[in-house]
Amino acid sequence: MSRPRIVIVGAGFAGYRTARTLSRLTRHQADIVLLNPTDYFLYLPLLPQVAAGILEPRRVSVSLSGTLPRVRLVLGEADGIDLDGRTVHYTDPEGGEGTLRYDRLVLAAGSVNKLLPIPGVAEHAHGFRGLPEALYLRDHVTRQVELAAAADDRAECAARCTFVVVGAGYTGTEVAAHGQMYTDAQVRRHPMRTGMRPRWMLLDVAERVLPEMDERLSRTAERVLRQRGVDVRMGTSVKEATHDGVLLTDGTTVDTRTLVWCVGVRPDPLVESLGLPMERGRLLVDPYLQVPGRPELFACGDVAAVPDLTKPGQYTPMTAQHAWRHGKVCAENVAASLGIGGQRRAYRHRDMGFVVDLGGAKAAANPLGVPMSGPAAGAVTRGYHLAAMPGNRVRVAADWLLDAVLPRQAVQLGLVRSWSVPLESASPEVARVPGRPDAGPAGSAGSAGGPGRTEPAEGRRGGEPAKARPGEEPAKGQPGGESAKSQPDGESARSQPGGEPAKSRPGGEPAKAQPGGEPARKHPGRPGADGASGKRHRTSESARPRPAHAPGTSRKAAEPSAAPKPSTGTRRSEAPGGTRSSGRTRSPGAPAPTRSAGSPADPGPEPPPNQPPPGPDIAPGPVKRTDGPAVEGDS
Repeated sequence: MSRPRIVIVGAGFAGYRTARTLSRLTRHQADIVLLNPTDYFLYLPLLPQVAAGILEPRRVSVSLSGTLPRVRLVLGEADGIDLDGRTVHYTDPEGGEGTLRYDRLVLAAGSVNKLLPIPGVAEHAHGFRGLPEALYLRDHVTRQVELAAAADDRAECAARCTFVVVGAGYTGTEVAAHGQMYTDAQVRRHPMRTGMRPRWMLLDVAERVLPEMDERLSRTAERVLRQRGVDVRMGTSVKEATHDGVLLTDGTTVDTRTLVWCVGVRPDPLVESLGLPMERGRLLVDPYLQVPGRPELFACGDVAAVPDLTKPGQYTPMTAQHAWRHGKVCAENVAASLGIGGQRRAYRHRDMGFVVDLGGAKAAANPLGVPMSGPAAGAVTRGYHLAAMPGNRVRVAADWLLDAVLPRQAVQLGLVRSWSVPLESASPEVARVPGRPDAGPAGSAGSAGGPGRTEPAEGRRGGEPAKARPGEEPAKGQPGGESAKSQPDGESARSQPGGEPAKSRPGGEPAKAQPGGEPARKHPGRPGADGASGKRHRTSESARPRPAHAPGTSRKAAEPSAAPKPSTGTRRSEAPGGTRSSGRTRSPGAPAPTRSAGSPADPGPEPPPNQPPPGPDIAPGPVKRTDGPAVEGDS
């Protein structure tokens, strides 16, 4: 008899705790599968310290495979659930599709940024829910201060040194507090020519900072913020956002290049597609975290509306504290439903208090209902975080010690671009990459501004289009192994030895010329890399052309029924025994399909006598320039 399979969707506070507890309870009596877009658990409360340069990103990222024994990790995002068939459909990071069968399903998908219908916010604001967003904010703030220090214009300097944070809850308050300290440290080492100081603004429609906490702690936090120079404006929010600034609800216009959106969160949209009873976007469950009428379905964390037994008629709030404790109870009840553990129990939780780290030795905390502030609160806050983290405690403590005795490194790495961390994202923990169906550089469908939105390549704050497709290599055209620059509208490439990598334009992709690799894709109605005059494309010996299709028709409709499909995006299904069977096969000996839509181009004139012979990764023949007169060094 096969063992029952438990599938957990999401590895946030609730999902991680569920997997860890089930691993201990089941003891090889059940197969536990954890489906998550990343291979780490993110400790969100310390994310503002990553943005401020106190902690390195890996300090708040706890390895799933390293800390969850007897749990199988599947990288992917759930995009469909068949409740009757008991299967979960997912898409992996490289676009492949798969299906997971389950006997028990735990939904712990978490939450995403909460959006409000405010003009310009989706296009020009960035959230703060994932590691990519924190890394982007750290680079962006560093870059703005450096650009302001080099600016002669006072107005430009003031705009670049103004940082607007919307939302005075836990996240927004900590971002503003740590951000002001970070930029002040930068300016002390490198004063600005105009003598200005960075200005952080904290906005919220609420009457006070940290409205969820005790009023005394709220006053403590606001006092610390104002002492550091943060411009706290309660009862005020953003009315409109543009590339150059924001218009506030009180009529004030603020010139800025930075808008951080910390208004709140909403449940992951995945649960809305189930067609089950909901409560303000959350899936209704009973006190045992089980969906009524679906004994195999459990939900916990931010996606679940769990009755608060201590406050009849209400539901537990969407906090990390509740999600962490949901996970333990959910795991125990799942094990009990399979006859593995003991008796199931209802979720009941007593408030243990909250902590807010304000940077340095300052904090606001009320452990067990006792309000605290100053260095004592700071010690309690950091002690609580060390105790709550499931790993990396020594590394976190070491970073705190180093930050106390050494200056911070204000360096921008440029690893995350503006368009890759849009506010409208169902997966803020994963940076968007070009080439995926739901994402791409600015200017392509499904770009950073949202599905179907089109915007200039650098229309967003600090945005740049991607320089290469992930998982692909640009075309190599000269000795030295460096790739060539692709030109828009099918112009030929520059073939300087040691040249720069190919830069993809919105709507285009770089060619791939490695042996066994994939050639460039062609978009309907637009010449691609292989269609340019005087260029050659490389294919494997068994490759053959794909039939062309008319613009406006799908590839599936244009392809013959017997034509093989590309291997990318392969749909994988899992049989009950756990083996994978490919849903897309090719008969033995059949030629591999090619992404090129046309026949090979004319090889062009013979190479000059002084050109080196082609190597194994170099396309033979010269490359002609068609974008203007030849310059020195061009072939």
